[in-house]
Amino acid sequence: MTGLRVIPAWRHGQERLYVCLADGAHVAWYDRESARVNLLSEDRRDDVLQVLAPFLTGGYSVGPPPVPTPSELAGLALHPDDDLAPNRPGEALLIALDRDPAPARRLRADPRRRALAAEQAVGEVLDGLEAAGWHTLHSVPLPGGARIHHLVIGPGGLFGIRTLAARKQRVRIADPMVAVGRSAPQPLLRELRADADRASFALTAEIRPVLALSGAADLAMAEPPRGVRIVRDEEISSLAGTGGVLKPADVAALHAMARDRHTWLRL
Repeated sequence: MTGLRVIPAWRHGQERLYVCLADGAHVAWYDRESARVNLLSEDRRDDVLQVLAPFLTGGYSVGPPPVPTPSELAGLALHPDDDLAPNRPGEALLIALDRDPAPARRLRADPRRRALAAEQAVGEVLDGLEAAGWHTLHSVPLPGGARIHHLVIGPGGLFGIRTLAARKQRVRIADPMVAVGRSAPQPLLRELRADADRASFALTAEIRPVLALSGAADLAMAEPPRGVRIVRDEEISSLAGTGGVLKPADVAALHAMARDRHTWLRL
């Protein structure tokens, strides 16, 4: 008997299998995504591999944990309550729905549910750009109750994205007004530019505003709005095609600054 046990857990959306002593102290973990067994103590190598044997499939590597990146080191220095990196797409809406759920009997669906589904759909695409060197923070809070739905940082610069739920509806844009279906037009583009300007001030870097139309059936737009990029579902991933603006070190530094809640409290 090795005296070790395996405990599954999720960290930043990835499954890990932690190998623990009887008192709960970690001695290793297996990261399925990278197929690597990370040893905190080389002395327990054989015992760790023995207890993990039922979970190891295919090829895998064994060794000490990788050296953390500057961004990861910055995250370790943050209190969990101040770190925005773990936020899920639509985090603010998820919290609002949990605290104030809609009545069980309701004639119309809660519009927050539609907004949440849209943010989750767009956020899933943006999270998929990480392999190309892009980082996305979701539900970035701004003073006064505003928030940036998705803040994307990568080789092509920074983008502040607002998601608009428009499933199977027509979207009409006449800068700065935006209307979905039969709803009254709202000055969304003015708000989007203002939020991007505030975020640019906080990070001392240009943030380009983007309006992402989730599920729109049609788009009516006389001319492109000033300084705002409009993207539909199939165009969201095209943001990864931009480059030549930021070096990897700059991306890491800006991501580390943006994930700290205190950065946004200074606005």
